[in-house]
Amino acid sequence: EVYPDTTAWIRDFAYSYNEPMHNDYFWHEAYGEYPVVGVSWKQAQAFCQWRTVYHNGYQKSKGKQPVNAYRLPNEAEWEYAARGGLQGATYPWGGPYAKNDRGCFMANFKPLRGDYAADQALYTVEADAYDPNDFNLYNMAGNVSEWVNGSYDPSSYEYASTINPNVNDPNNARKVVRGGSWKDVAYFLQVSSRDYEYQDSARSYIGFRTVQDYMGTEVTTNSATN
Repeated sequence: EVYPDTTAWIRDFAYSYNEPMHNDYFWHEAYGEYPVVGVSWKQAQAFCQWRTVYHNGYQKSKGKQPVNAYRLPNEAEWEYAARGGLQGATYPWGGPYAKNDRGCFMANFKPLRGDYAADQALYTVEADAYDPNDFNLYNMAGNVSEWVNGSYDPSSYEYASTINPNVNDPNNARKVVRGGSWKDVAYFLQVSSRDYEYQDSARSYIGFRTVQDYMGTEVTTNSATN
């Protein structure tokens, strides 16, 4: 069964008054557009399986073809999506700074030491609270970190295959999280930054998003015949 750990808000920050988040975050309609948190890496994997079965059950009931399986992205896929087509960019929005030219913060994170609210967001915010990147993907930096399908090793980039860059060692319980969160400094929001958490841990600052394999459409050119 995949249910968020409602105690994550209190357990992660034992000396903070987070009881309102513990009591309301997972059921009150005011948080309906907020990212899910309190889900471990194993639970995220289980959700992907459930979503695949559920979606294909619907497809079958309508006489339609089954869909490709839902899954967590690997690190290469996640970083490609986070960059939004902007090669060499530090952040998903393309600039080298966490503020724009008007002094506004571009994501939900901890801008100052010990000050979570300097960006006007004490905890998580709605999924569309900040502008998307050029792929129209929201919160590829900040708000909540995201589980990816990979095990953490500082040297994993050195032995990952260029054909299959996914490095997921089932014997390594440290799983990669990317993107940074509301409690992280700007460094972790950089598209190249990596961090990890243990696969059984459910945190108030880690969520996930699912992806599917998609082959795209055939590219054809119109040719006139005489």
